[in-house]
Amino acid sequence: MNLNQITIPSLDLSKSIPFYKKLGLELIVHTHSNYARFSCPNGNSTFSIHKVNKLPKGNGVIVYFECENLDVYVKKLIHKGIHFDELPTEKTWLWKEAKLKDLDGNQLILFYAGENRISPPWRIKS
Repeated sequence: MNLNQITIPSLDLSKSIPFYKKLGLELIVHTHSNYARFSCPNGNSTFSIHKVNKLPKGNGVIVYFECENLDVYVKKLIHKGIHFDELPTEKTWLWKEAKLKDLDGNQLILFYAGENRISPPWRIKS
């Protein structure tokens, strides 16, 4: 099994599409004002947004995008006007993360984990 895509809600795709393009995703499908899909610059995963009339309540979805040169990438995004709630920070789980929200308040985390993404020291042995 392989993860193909994640779809998140948006109130206004005309604002969300430019935001995600600015993050570095490539728009590959935009069939109407209710749906858009992007390809990630690395790998073959896709990410999509769909229009909703009302955003879900509570914590919602958290989306992680892995970036090898996280510090450099975050600086480039800040230069493009992207606001971060947390700049790249080393975490106790051996990942480096930067946090931001999209225009609909969905939580996005740009991170770099290297080998620890799949094989942290506490990984369950099979």
